[in-house]
Parts: sequence; C-alpha cells; structure tokens
Amino acid sequence: MITRRKFVQRVGVAISALNMPTVFESIAALPAQFEKKPMNASSTAKLPPTGLVYDAAYQNHLTGPGHPERPERCLAVIGALRESGLETRLAKIQPRAATDDELLLCHTPEHLRVVKRDVEAGHDSLSTGDTAICPRSLEIARLAAGGVLNAVDALLQAKIRNAFCVVRPPGHHATPDRGMGFCLFNNLAIAARYAQRKHKIGKVLIADWDVHHGNGTQDIFYQDGSVFVFNTHQSPWYPGTGRVDETGTGKGSGCILNCPFPAGSGRKEILGAFNDKLLPAANKFKPELVMISAGFDSRLGDPLGKFQLADEDFSDLTALMIEIAKQHSEGRLISVLEGGYNLSGLGSAAAAHVRTLSAG
Repeated sequence: MITRRKFVQRVGVAISALNMPTVFESIAALPAQFEKKPMNASSTAKLPPTGLVYDAAYQNHLTGPGHPERPERCLAVIGALRESGLETRLAKIQPRAATDDELLLCHTPEHLRVVKRDVEAGHDSLSTGDTAICPRSLEIARLAAGGVLNAVDALLQAKIRNAFCVVRPPGHHATPDRGMGFCLFNNLAIAARYAQRKHKIGKVLIADWDVHHGNGTQDIFYQDGSVFVFNTHQSPWYPGTGRVDETGTGKGSGCILNCPFPAGSGRKEILGAFNDKLLPAANKFKPELVMISAGFDSRLGDPLGKFQLADEDFSDLTALMIEIAKQHSEGRLISVLEGGYNLSGLGSAAAAHVRTLSAG
C-alpha cells in the first residue's frame, strides 16, 4: 500500500512545476467582506441560491514548501469563481471556530488531545498520521469545521438553497481517533452529525467523488445507519480502504456503498456508478440532507490521482446530486472541498461545480 507521505515525495518536483495562477490577486484584495447579512421575509427571496463559505484565514494552515495541500488551493478556487463571474451570485457565509463539543460529535477526546498537544509542541506533522501542521493549524482546522457548520445553519434556516464550502485543511480521511492524509478533523462528518443533533435532521446522504477513498467518513458512520456513505475512488491507491465488501455493520449494515475503480477510469465508470448505484440507493434510503465530499483530484491531470474526469463531468455529477436532493430533501445540499492539487484544474473543476449548484 502506497502511503500519502510517499505520494508527497513522489510528486514534489511535479508540484513545483505546475503553473501557478498568476492572474489571481492576493486574497486580501478580494471584493466584499465574507459575512452573513440580516435576513427577513422580504429579502430572503432576493438572495443568491448558493452559499459560499470562505475565509482568508484558511491560508494560514501552512504545510511547507512543495506540499500538495498548500494555501494556494483556496486562492485557485476563489480566483476561478471570481474570474468566471460566479462569485457575485453567491451568498457569502462567514465561518466560525468549531467548539470542542462540536468536534467531539465525531472524534474521540484522545484524538482532540493529540491534535492540541502536537500543535502546541510545535511539531511539523501529527504524530498519528501523514498530516502537516503548523502553530495555527488547530485554529484553522476549527475554522474549517465551523465554516461548514455555519453553512448547515444557513441551509436549514432556509437562507440558502445549497452551499459550497471552500475550506482547508480537508477532512474525509480523519477517523474518529486519528488524523491522517492531510486531514485533522472530518469537516463534513461533523456537519452531518451537527445537522442531526441541532436541526433534528434524520437521514443524511454523503457522496464522495474524491480520487481517494474517504476512509474517515466511512469509519465514523460504519455502524450508524442514519448516514449513507457512497464512495467512488481509485483502487489500489491511498489509503488502501474502500473495498466493495465494506458495507457497514450493525445498524449501519448496507449503508456503506463503495465503488473502487482502476487507474485510468473516468466518466463512464464514475458517472455510471452514480447513476446505476447511488440513485437506486438514494431512492431507497430517502435522505433528508444531501452532502458531497467534493474532491477534484479525480480530475484529469491531478498529480495525486489517475482518474480522467473533465470539468463537464463534475457538472453532470453535481446535477445528479441536485436531483437527489430535490427528490428527497427539498433541495438541501452541502458540498465541501476535499482534494484537488493541480491548481488550474482545481479552479476550473470547482467553478463548473459551483456553476451547476447556482443554476440548480
């Protein structure tokens, strides 16, 4: 099994050779402060349908020179949204720091203690996994998780119809008791549990199209039953999980659906799995909230994946998820950024995703 650390070593030279999007201005120069605006009955109808979670502070999780999960990833996404004209159509949602109690919705107290200890000690990586950290990483990881929680609040208070959360560090590899694969806390899993606990949502559907299997999300809900987790991912590949026979246990039996595909797979395989396997499963499960682990490292040309998806494929995947949400959850959908390490490809794929969200 190849580790993510080996990935980082293997692609270090390639990463430095990727084109940096020089047309992007400093994030400090982005127009308009990202903030929630007062809501009332007359103004709600005028709001853009899609929310955007972002904060310049996400740049402050520093991973070191040559690291694929770098601060410029957020700049690439926000820059592409601005250049395409999409940014002005989005409702800006200001993030907040997730509390200990909120992080503990999905993680063990020991895991939280380890993250606090490693960051305070000045370590450059978590002691539990291949995740780079810096002195501000705990602060920024709280802000990433809390940003998604604010999106959930806005969505379930009918202030927005759906949302895209441009947060980092990513989350889908973080298990209940371990940070790994660039992830400290599982942002999307915490948000799913938060929606259930605070807003009394029953069933949640999570679909993950990242090129890497979302092992952390699977582990968190493996015995749950109220959350259905669907994954398409490259196999064999990091983290080495996500076999077809991993389907959940106990109350969660049948609520995990993995679709592993070999390197070189693309639209036929991934969109085919969403059509042929996720749609029937969603019709049976009937989720009240739909969530996406939106990893764009499944796009053609990503240095950490060998899938072949194009921007239009992400548009079609997004449209399919919107239809599931309309059918079962009154259109309620939250999408959270996971992987994607070719900056230009990440930006164009994310813009295609958001364009479809905002039109849906």
